[in-house]
Amino acid sequence: MALSLNNLHPSKGATHKKKRLGRGPGSGLGKTAGRGNKGQKSRSGYSGKVGFEGGQMPLHRRLPKRGFTNIFKKEWIEVSLAALDKHFDANEEVTPEVLHDRGIIKKAKHDVVVLGTGDVTKALRVSAHRFTKSAREKIERAGGAVTLIGAAPTKTA
Repeated sequence: MALSLNNLHPSKGATHKKKRLGRGPGSGLGKTAGRGNKGQKSRSGYSGKVGFEGGQMPLHRRLPKRGFTNIFKKEWIEVSLAALDKHFDANEEVTPEVLHDRGIIKKAKHDVVVLGTGDVTKALRVSAHRFTKSAREKIERAGGAVTLIGAAPTKTA
């Protein structure tokens, strides 16, 4: 028999019947329906607060606060030379937009730093916001070119 939408069903034993609460003493869950006697938790509409410990000081308030989060922290997306060598052909232009389009980096809004991990065997024209010293040397040794994005043009004397 072919599998189609009209004959889909869960495997045998995968589903259970819903417990019917408050249906008399013979059911085993009659009268208080498994909620015990009295108290906030026995009432309808009760929903406990996350981390509530019955009035005891909750764990998240007992622990000390430490450190701070720098909201001006610079976020860098790291790309290795091995990844560039794997995903690009010789003499290709490598920019953060191209890296994002090919799925090498997830977010295009952060700055890209090229790390010297791995080796590059092709001449690539790489544009990024930052390069490590070893990455720059390896790209130039392979016959490629390095361009800094957002850097002020250097004066040549």
